[in-house]
Amino acid sequence: MSISAAQVKELRELTGAGMMDCKAALTETNGNMEEAVDWLRKKGISKADKKSSRTAAEGLIGVDSGLREAVVVEVNSETDFVARNPGFQELVRNVAKVALAFGGETEKVANEKYPGSDKTVTEVIKDAVGTIGENLSFRRSAKLSVPHGAVATYVHNAVADGLGKLGVLVAIETSGDAHKASAFARQVAMHVAATNPLSLDVDALDPAAVEREKAIFSDQARQSGKPENIIEKMVEGRLRKFYEEVVLLKQAFVLNPDVTVEKALKDAEKEIGAPAKITGYLRFALGEGIDKEVTDFAAEVAATAKK
Repeated sequence: MSISAAQVKELRELTGAGMMDCKAALTETNGNMEEAVDWLRKKGISKADKKSSRTAAEGLIGVDSGLREAVVVEVNSETDFVARNPGFQELVRNVAKVALAFGGETEKVANEKYPGSDKTVTEVIKDAVGTIGENLSFRRSAKLSVPHGAVATYVHNAVADGLGKLGVLVAIETSGDAHKASAFARQVAMHVAATNPLSLDVDALDPAAVEREKAIFSDQARQSGKPENIIEKMVEGRLRKFYEEVVLLKQAFVLNPDVTVEKALKDAEKEIGAPAKITGYLRFALGEGIDKEVTDFAAEVAATAKK
């Protein structure tokens, strides 16, 4: 039977698939729109399975928040180009909405219903592979909340509202003005984006990391030939310097390097109107920890030419 351009256009709008795929689907199903959608969906799932072995290390970090809670999520794609796709951006926004509604734990979010659909987040992302044409994956999500106070968000170099390559959450607990607490928490989030601290305070540092630094400092100090009691003081001094570099509360505040983050928080309490405490932070950088494929483009071209 003859397939009209109007039918192809309608199917394309319904599915987001390419025109040739839509025409093939309608031809295979004798113009039945519902069957054509299923035909394309099956094809999309097949594509998703084939692409699933390809490294997805690009994509977007997304954030969403209420006043006393916020989430950060990471959804990956194969190329940076996809991050500018409005459909992909909407996908990441909706994953963040699900995370905010259902607690932020990655596996739970993956298995919750996607907004406006009877499918799970995982199923919708798999379907999107056929539409977008790349391997996509929901990698992780996390949530911070406080009973009183605020949780602020910050996205560095945002490509759209709440979406970018680096997302930070900072939680401040206080009985004071929540909006002023949120404003300061956002400043701290910007600081965290810039400095990437290892921990909130000294007690939260990995003991193994501290011992490793202490051993290095001790060896360096012993090379000076100084007595052990002097070496001990030298190591203590270097450890303090180490804490100032990697512990959030001990770091020089990026927005005012004359004070530490801890002192800046104390000063902010005057505006907030009550004692305040930073109870946690989260920093998601896109693709961190993913082993990315390194392609030798010249070798790839040469291999193709020999075929």
